[in-house]
Amino acid sequence: MRITCPFCGERDLREFTCRGAAVERPAPGAGEAAWDAYLHLRDNPAGPSREYWQHTGGCRAWLVVSRDTLSHAVAGCRPASGHRRGGRP
Repeated sequence: MRITCPFCGERDLREFTCRGAAVERPAPGAGEAAWDAYLHLRDNPAGPSREYWQHTGGCRAWLVVSRDTLSHAVAGCRPASGHRRGGRP
């Protein structure tokens, strides 16, 4: 699998670390049920998904990778919202 980092170009999967589903965080005052769902009730889709990845073997950027979980085909890659190189999104 190859991922095209927007900063470093196309790289091998071994340079990246998957950090989980790219889902919206609840607002700080959203309540216990919203935070429980965010932390524990994730979908495990068979097909298109969006995930946070970090380019750990390169620029250390946080990225949102769109890929198909069945074929592992990467449809796109962009910097994560609030991106800082080396910092969490």
